[in-house]
Amino acid sequence: MSGIGSARREIGEERMAPGGAIPTQRSAADAYRVSDDQLHRARLVVARNSADSDDLRQLLDMLGLISANPDQPPPVSR
Repeated sequence: MSGIGSARREIGEERMAPGGAIPTQRSAADAYRVSDDQLHRARLVVARNSADSDDLRQLLDMLGLISANPDQPPPVSR
């Protein structure tokens, strides 16, 4: 059960500011930004929980984690 549970723990830890400080306020633009590390971890979670390669491809596409055009970044990174 390391897939979803560990991803939830990582996300929870990511939201915490160091030393228990209150995190800075995010702008609306920040809410839509996804770092390369977040993109990589999201793909890993989807891959670990996919039934097969077709399922994986469909899920990654639906979630915007892959791009239809290899010359462009995936939709979540635009």
